[in-house]
Amino acid sequence: MITPAEPGSKAGNRATAERWKLLLEKAGHSVSVVTQYHGEACDAFIALHAWRSVGAIRRFRQSWPDKPLIVALTGTDIYLHQQEFPEDTLCSMEEADALIGLHELVAEDIPTRFVGKLVTLYQSAVGPEAYPLPQPAQARAGFGVCVIGHLREEKDSLRAAYAARLLPGDSRIQVWCAGKPHSDDWQRMAEQEMEQNPRFQWLGELEQDEIQQLMANSQLMVISSVMEGGANVVSEACRAGLPVIASDIPGNVGLLGRDYPGYFAVKDERALADLLYRAEQHPDFLATLKTQVSKLEGRFVPEAEQASLEQALNLALQRCSERV
Repeated sequence: MITPAEPGSKAGNRATAERWKLLLEKAGHSVSVVTQYHGEACDAFIALHAWRSVGAIRRFRQSWPDKPLIVALTGTDIYLHQQEFPEDTLCSMEEADALIGLHELVAEDIPTRFVGKLVTLYQSAVGPEAYPLPQPAQARAGFGVCVIGHLREEKDSLRAAYAARLLPGDSRIQVWCAGKPHSDDWQRMAEQEMEQNPRFQWLGELEQDEIQQLMANSQLMVISSVMEGGANVVSEACRAGLPVIASDIPGNVGLLGRDYPGYFAVKDERALADLLYRAEQHPDFLATLKTQVSKLEGRFVPEAEQASLEQALNLALQRCSERV
């Protein structure tokens, strides 16, 4: 399995690769995770990221034309690179014996000819028992809203902070943002926002146990992305029973469902501010969001993710044998 994210990285692709490795090994397979591929022998090849892994995909297909190939589609593959770099991105989709999509609307956003080899896989997360109790001091600090993810353009990482500026004076909302800045510009923007916005705190990059504590301290999570392939942090929120307010992009709707009541238009901080204030001031609305995410909890268990990986592998084997 190849991923563009180096060992030790907290990037989503590395976390996905390591989790899939464990799940596939639990199912009896032997798995190596690499960042470079030079044509080594294997029984099957899984590539995370159609565009970034295209060189390895071409090399594998040239070296082992009769072996099964699975390509996992990221948000940037589907909603950016497919348009900006169609030759390479569509080449990876074409060469794949099976494609993995991380939300249920992916089929609507890729060429129709590829839909027959698409498997929908929901990324799993640990259960509620893994989360600590809220810290009393944080609970007293106000109505906590967490934003979790690397600070970058695709995540629109400061939208909740901008929305918090628009809240009425009686609001006790505090926005806590955790994530590594993608660039020096993002770091400067986060630091400047902290200086100017008393409702906002940037926590930097956190370890997993610190993320879980942050979620436990929060009453709400915001996913403000402009594009997502299916964010694992949504899986984490659903398993933890943490209500979510999300941008109305396919990658969020494809995880939470079309009828979820907590959506706002992309980059619309006014609409986001209204939803945040409604969740803070109206416990029944917050309870509705919590009920909705809790109903989805079973979608994101490890057993379901492992079954989807096996489904993708079996489909790839079947299509590969038919192709040969």
